[in-house]
Amino acid sequence: MPGIYDFTAQSLAGEEVPLKQFEGQVLLIVNTASACGFTPQYKGLEALHRELSPRGFVVLGFPCNQFGAQEPGDAKAIEAFCESKYHVTFPMFAKIDVNGSKAHPLYEYLRREKTGLLGSSIKWNFTKFVVDRSGKVVSRHAPTVTPEGLKREIEALL
Repeated sequence: MPGIYDFTAQSLAGEEVPLKQFEGQVLLIVNTASACGFTPQYKGLEALHRELSPRGFVVLGFPCNQFGAQEPGDAKAIEAFCESKYHVTFPMFAKIDVNGSKAHPLYEYLRREKTGLLGSSIKWNFTKFVVDRSGKVVSRHAPTVTPEGLKREIEALL
């Protein structure tokens, strides 16, 4: 059975990124979108990343267009939006599917490890998974849970 560090994902720049490079860090993995009611959470994600990254924390953003077509742009448009509007410095990856037959293997794994209230499928943008330093998926949070609301949980893992 693969673990979180066995996966790779493509960056917005098109490079393959082995998640093994994040081994030993606490991760917050989030499916994002640029035109969603939850999009302002980018601000809180970036604030958490900037504040806690020196202690071994990283946010990983995975754009997804499966919910209301709220991430229609290509990699360049997503990158430009994230940089200009929210000054995102945490790793952003190429657009993926999080549900269905074309779901990224990382999200198949995350969904198996922590199901939501209504089953394993992701229900909307900005669903969040917290992963501890050993690579264990410790929690899953609905889009309504703000990044700020996760700070105490993340700090306890650092």
